[in-house]
Formats: sequence, C-alpha cells, structure tokens
Amino acid sequence: MAIRYDLWLDPEDVKRHRAVEADLERYFIERFADFPHIRLFGDDPYNYDSPFNRLYDALILRATDYCERKWGYVPTPVQLNKAFFRGVARSNKFLRDPDDHGDPNRTNPH
Repeated sequence: MAIRYDLWLDPEDVKRHRAVEADLERYFIERFADFPHIRLFGDDPYNYDSPFNRLYDALILRATDYCERKWGYVPTPVQLNKAFFRGVARSNKFLRDPDDHGDPNRTNPH
C-alpha cells in the first residue's frame, strides 16, 4: 500500500498543512449550517445510526473529496477528525443533552 497522505509525504510543509486544516474546519462549519440543529449524542453515543454519527461519516467523505479537488491534497484521518470536531465546537448548530445524560462526572460550563 502506497502512502497517500500529504502530511506524511511532506511533513516539513507545515504552512500548507495548517492552511488545509483551517480550510477544512471552515468547510465543516459551512456544511453544518445546511442542517437543522443536531443533538449531541442522544441516549446512546455509540448508535451508529444516530443523526450525528451519520452526519460525521458523510461529511468526512465529502471533505476528503473537497481537499483533493481544491488543494490537490490528501488529508490524514486525524486531520479530518480534528477539523470536524473543532468545527462542532465552534458551530451553533449542535445541542447538548441535559447534564443528567452521559458522563455524570462532566460538568456543563454553559
């Protein structure tokens, strides 16, 4: 299997990698705007059919294609994942469940 990821092929081109990562984050935030509000994560965060998990899978695939078309760049799965979740954190399209769901040790700062 050949190495395809630009980050691995040319790790020294930090400026380009950071530019692509910033663009990916913007890309995800713009795509989130196309959807109604989405609940994070519901009763079962491991339910792969939940709207959030289906959205993740679909947008990761689209973002990979977008990078290859726009930048001629193949992002690593880690770059895609980080950009996606940074976008989730900055977007106003996601709703968190009340504090009584999920991790009881986590506090809600909002």
